[in-house]
Amino acid sequence: MKALVSVTIDDDFAVHDIKVIEGPQRVFVAMPSRKEDGGNFRDVVHPITKEARDYMEKAILDQYYMALDENHQQNIPNQM
Repeated sequence: MKALVSVTIDDDFAVHDIKVIEGPQRVFVAMPSRKEDGGNFRDVVHPITKEARDYMEKAILDQYYMALDENHQQNIPNQM
């Protein structure tokens, strides 16, 4: 897991515990989930359409990479 994210939608609805995960082939977003009795995980909240999922994943990953870049810039020593 690379980050734990909270998202606020239209200043009306908050979703917490969204995970940014580095998978074997790419970084992706995992919605909050809970483990069921059978051992499977089920999303607690999730986008219904592919378009909504793509939009949310892009927005989250854009902010994630921006935060990484800002953190990297802050850790570069000034050279004079």
